[in-house]
Amino acid sequence: MPNTTLTYDIQRINLFDSFEASRRACDQLALGVAAVFGPSHSSSVSAVQSICNALEVPHIQTRWKHPSVDNKDSFYINLYPDYASISRAVLDIVQFYKWKAVTVVYEDATGLIRLQELIKAPSRYSIKIKIRQLPTGSKDARPLLKEMKKGKEFCVIFDCSYQTAADVLKQLLSMGMMTEYYHFFFTTLDLYALDLEPYRYSGVNMTGFRLLNIDNPHVASVMEKWSMERLQAPPKPETVLLDGMMTTEAALMYDAVYLVAAASQRASQITVSSLQCHRHKPWRFGSRFISMFKEAQWNGLTGQIIINKTDGLRKDFDLDIISLKEDGMEKIGVWNSNTGLNLTDSNKDKNTNVTDSMANRTLIVTTILENPYVMYKKSDKPLYGNDRFEGYCLDLLKELSNILGFSYEVKLVSDGKYGAQNDKGEWNGMVRELIDHVADLAVAPLTITYVREKVIDFSKPFMTLGISILYHKPNGTNPGVFSFLNPLSPDIWMYVLLACLGVSCVLFVIIGFSSSSWNRFMLLLCLVGLLLISSSALHSRYICVENRTHELYYNTIIHLLQKSKISTYEKMWAFMSSRKNTALVKNNREGIQRVMTTDYALLMESTSIEYISQRNCNLTQIGGLIDSKGYGVGTPIGSPYRDKVTIAILQLQEEGKLHMMKEKWWRGNGCPEEDSKEASALGVENIGGIFIVLAAGLVLSVFVAIGEFIYRSRKNLDIEEVSVGQCEWHNKY
Repeated sequence: MPNTTLTYDIQRINLFDSFEASRRACDQLALGVAAVFGPSHSSSVSAVQSICNALEVPHIQTRWKHPSVDNKDSFYINLYPDYASISRAVLDIVQFYKWKAVTVVYEDATGLIRLQELIKAPSRYSIKIKIRQLPTGSKDARPLLKEMKKGKEFCVIFDCSYQTAADVLKQLLSMGMMTEYYHFFFTTLDLYALDLEPYRYSGVNMTGFRLLNIDNPHVASVMEKWSMERLQAPPKPETVLLDGMMTTEAALMYDAVYLVAAASQRASQITVSSLQCHRHKPWRFGSRFISMFKEAQWNGLTGQIIINKTDGLRKDFDLDIISLKEDGMEKIGVWNSNTGLNLTDSNKDKNTNVTDSMANRTLIVTTILENPYVMYKKSDKPLYGNDRFEGYCLDLLKELSNILGFSYEVKLVSDGKYGAQNDKGEWNGMVRELIDHVADLAVAPLTITYVREKVIDFSKPFMTLGISILYHKPNGTNPGVFSFLNPLSPDIWMYVLLACLGVSCVLFVIIGFSSSSWNRFMLLLCLVGLLLISSSALHSRYICVENRTHELYYNTIIHLLQKSKISTYEKMWAFMSSRKNTALVKNNREGIQRVMTTDYALLMESTSIEYISQRNCNLTQIGGLIDSKGYGVGTPIGSPYRDKVTIAILQLQEEGKLHMMKEKWWRGNGCPEEDSKEASALGVENIGGIFIVLAAGLVLSVFVAIGEFIYRSRKNLDIEEVSVGQCEWHNKY
């Protein structure tokens, strides 16, 4: 600042010795000062602040300090953001990312004060907070980090100094926690100044605050001069900061000195005087000078500076939200003490190609052996790595890799299961490996369900399907010449014969009264003929629908039937529950074998039924789909890969590659076309028995007719003999 010269006196003290701090402050006041800066530690700042307040000398602080409840120090100014604002900013970050569980790791007790708004959050928001403290007296935080890793604590807020943050970052890397599944937030305002080169390509989510307004050209110019002077200065002991980087404390001190210089320039008539601590005689220009500080408003290195006239704390300030990217720390948003959080991706992130975002990454892919999705490749030579497998899922992985640019390593799930929850709420299979972050992706015929979505994430489905019934095709049987008797039971046929016999007897008696009854008798015969025609029609229908009344057993996704409210499904589940030993199978292979050898109906995915029926012509799908669902690529919750995989799957779908891959792996050798489902004409084998019975009836009727003829002939002969005898007797007498 032109035409302004400041004389300074720097005193180095023991941070934890408040008596020494008071004595040094009195020595400086005796020399005559316009303002006192520091000290930088809270244990000694209160003593200095009390002296300055008594002698009415402005006391300017550039480090965080928790103000007391009965704070009456009107000569105190702090350019560091107050604890309430920092706490609200952290809470806004947590709410923006929708964290449901947060771990707070603090260095000392003041950290709990700075984050009290977040700590109170569980009572107002559905956020679970776990509080941990870094070890005191030791820099080794690995035991603590090991517990956090075991407890799957992925969202962590560290409240510590930048020196401690640098040590913690190194230990996080050694513990294998620098992955894309973790999100670390540091409350220190010097995160941007740390050397984060070893972590740029790890994929870890690292976020923090920055008070310096480096987008301002003036600020950038000052920081560049600072860096050049620091690099030209004699080398100092190795630090964790980048070479020549200005810290937030240095920037705040720069603004504080500028504040005093600007006030001194406006009030040139103000003079300093020697003050004695034991006399308690205040500085006569103190009140006027401090009021200039509180009324001043300007843009410094740390942004807009406005002082609250009541408590001397800074207000209406901005905090840049910075995040670690592959190019270093980048600004992704701003938090304002009045307007709150405005978090958006940078323009560079928006224009970043999807392929570049996953390039040079090797992902662990868990899968399961299931034809035709994943199969062992047949080869005369030993195969290793991904070359051991082939199938639909391997082709899908290859296409995703080509689009997104990542490499992958395929591993079979250790327990050979898809993923289900036991009575204790524990998961197994591929779902468990995603939960434990053993794998990055699960590419397999893994069904998207409600219960799985609560513990893992899914991409958009790459295949849609439903549950259907697999059953063996019915074998054609020889119906037999007497199969026309099958529509009615033997008892019914016996009743029919008895009825015919009874009706015949009655008709015989009735016909004897009138010769005209023969015409009526022929009408009744027509009615009997109609009855026989109806019986033939019933027989034809019966032949078309062959007898399949054997008892069937079922298997399906238990959750579908167990939770269903549809009466049919409830009956199926009740049937299966009562026959668990025979109705349920361990896997599809066992179920298919039972379908082929017994009367067992297997409920399974329609895509699997389609594949199996193409290769086994004795099996077929019965009926339509019971429900509708899809297969998706599984990822751990919060994985950055899910949305990118979804975009790639949609691209493959639009290009028709998903359909081509399915045609490639589902097409079989072909089975002969099934016979027409229309009712076929009845042959001799179906109704031949009718003609046999008819022929037998005709033969019987012939013999009856012959017998009747002989009987009537003999009867007529006897009558004629009697008649001749009577005639002779009459002639004789």
